[in-house]
Amino acid sequence: MRLTGWIETLANAGVMRNCKRWVNGRFALTAVPLLLGGCRAVVLDPSGDVAAQQRDLVLQSTGLMLLVIVPVIALALVFAWRYRASNRAARYEPDWDHSTQLELVIWAIPLLIIICLGALTWVSTHLLDPYRSLTRLDKGRAVPAEVIPLQVEVVALDWKWLFIYPQYGIATVNEMAAPVDRPITFHITSANVMNAFYVPALAGMVYAMPAMQSQLHAVINKAGVYDGFSANYSGAGFSGMRFAFRGVAAADFDAWLEQARQSPATLDRTAYLELMRPSENVPVRRFGHADSTLFQAVVGLCVQSGRACARQTMAMDTAGGAAGSQAALRSAPSRPEGVQP
Repeated sequence: MRLTGWIETLANAGVMRNCKRWVNGRFALTAVPLLLGGCRAVVLDPSGDVAAQQRDLVLQSTGLMLLVIVPVIALALVFAWRYRASNRAARYEPDWDHSTQLELVIWAIPLLIIICLGALTWVSTHLLDPYRSLTRLDKGRAVPAEVIPLQVEVVALDWKWLFIYPQYGIATVNEMAAPVDRPITFHITSANVMNAFYVPALAGMVYAMPAMQSQLHAVINKAGVYDGFSANYSGAGFSGMRFAFRGVAAADFDAWLEQARQSPATLDRTAYLELMRPSENVPVRRFGHADSTLFQAVVGLCVQSGRACARQTMAMDTAGGAAGSQAALRSAPSRPEGVQP
């Protein structure tokens, strides 16, 4: 009875509740590393040379900034401990207000780091320009002169990805493949709203915008299946707008192409307009034949029959505007001398 009373007293005092919280908290802290152990930091462990160079840039920039951050944090802790109120041995100089040597250290080190960061960023911005053709396959290999880059035309739809291979006359939805160690040239656009094409293991993010064409040059160096997705919110089906990027050997890529060619489906303008309708969580589709002019029609917003492309419309507007202005000048009545328009 006495033991039962003690338990009831502890429970009423909230001790048992606090102990339970402590145990749950310790369990949660222990479980975090176990849960994160299944995660893979793709950005820091990429499989393409462009993404690897971008990772190195992030690490180098972080290291340079830590040269300031770590000493400042350490000194803040040291000063707080050394000059605490109870430490009578610390020097007390209430009238001290300036030190030229200290000012030089405080300003010179951050200035040097900013100069290094600026130089590193400027060089990397040009070397990693997504419009710049690749000059190497990886750190130790240059791109062979005889290699022909793989051309892939990418169209962002609601809410799926369309990939057209103009060199092979096929197209796929929510799946693409590329040979290992072969440069890839992406031509990217969107059918309606802005999206962002992103394969973290391959290269950086590039925006896809309607009536515009952006580019990305990249290469995959390791075989595997990698996640690709849109990194720009585009509506209700955004979360399912994902695709599989397959890095495969040359022979396996040929087999993948042959499998796609066996599909009886044809991606012409009529099929594209049907595909363009919003749909969510779309499974992989393959088209054995693809219209070679479709991508430029998508960029020009003239897939529909009888509709003029954007460039043609702008050219006609420019010509019509100029002709109209000249006609207006010729037909305008002459003004009496001295009368202002």
